[in-house]
Amino acid sequence: MWSRIREIVRKEFIQILRDPRMRLLLFGPPIFQLVLFGYAVNLDVENAATAWMDMDNTPESRELLAAFQASRYFGITGAPGNDREVRDLMDRGEVQAVIRVLPGFSRDIKRGDTTSVQILVDGTNSNTASIVSSYALRIVAGYAGTLGSRRSSPSPVPPAASGPAPSVIPVLTAQYRVWFNPDLKSRVYFVPGVIVTIIALVTIMLTAMSIVREKEIGTMEQLMVTPIRPVELIVGKLLPFAIVGVIDSALVVAAALLVFQVPVRGSFPLLFACTVLFLLSSLGVGLFLSTISRTQQQAMMMSFVFFLPAMLLSGFAFPIRNMPEPVQFLTYLNPLRYFMRIVRDLFLKGVGVETLWQPMAALAVFGVVILGLSALRFRKTMD
Repeated sequence: MWSRIREIVRKEFIQILRDPRMRLLLFGPPIFQLVLFGYAVNLDVENAATAWMDMDNTPESRELLAAFQASRYFGITGAPGNDREVRDLMDRGEVQAVIRVLPGFSRDIKRGDTTSVQILVDGTNSNTASIVSSYALRIVAGYAGTLGSRRSSPSPVPPAASGPAPSVIPVLTAQYRVWFNPDLKSRVYFVPGVIVTIIALVTIMLTAMSIVREKEIGTMEQLMVTPIRPVELIVGKLLPFAIVGVIDSALVVAAALLVFQVPVRGSFPLLFACTVLFLLSSLGVGLFLSTISRTQQQAMMMSFVFFLPAMLLSGFAFPIRNMPEPVQFLTYLNPLRYFMRIVRDLFLKGVGVETLWQPMAALAVFGVVILGLSALRFRKTMD
């Protein structure tokens, strides 16, 4: 049995490496997605072009300006003098934000009255706008905290002075700390997810195209008249692509560590075990698509039809919790959702089986069901 499976695996590797399209699918998607999500797709906001409109022009307003200039998230590129100049800068897209210090800023601070700073943000890109707003509010809050600390500090009392000590106004400050991704780098979030997309895309497409190719060129009938049993043919057909998927995932992990400096805090054996569980589902989907396709072009198109919605609903780029509730329920039928959570938790959080057992169990169930049903349908088409 194993000798026949070994020969089928050998034949598959020869066909894969001989076919230019297959070679492109082997090495093209991993390289492309790594470059795309490691370098090109960057949601980080640094040195955002910002205009400073100081309508108070006092030491306090200049101190706030210094706080913005000291931040790596903002770069002061203009100083409009009136509202029309502000509108022109925003219309031309020359700045992403405008900070306006209103008249009476210093006076209100000295009096202890409530004062405000106006932050105008270009909302064309909602994601960038929310990040820039958050950073600006953080700087203003930090400056307000500094003012509060100064006000609460007791003034020095001469030794000869008598009377009660001046009271200290209590100040409440909030300190934040970001876990798992302290620098808030988007590549730390995206690169682990590339493992999921690469394994899914490569294994589904290669599996579907490989089996359809046998039908298209007429060699499936030749395989059927050999002593090879259907189960041996299925294992021999799927095993090479499982190996390819593991190799591609290992390459992405190595690139994440060495090139993109993305930490892997979890267990490598656990990551490998979860990869094997996910391969059951992806190979099963590819096997199923091969049974409903007649040509390699159909198999490729159907692979993309399945892959694109599955990727979008996996939480790779968009948080699932932000989706409408009906769509959230639909994601529970998507194996990519579970593997995406496992990979990111292993990379960033370093959790173990005690935390990941639920998505692992879901992957195991999906894998057995999908692969089993696809194998039964494959055998039926052979009959």
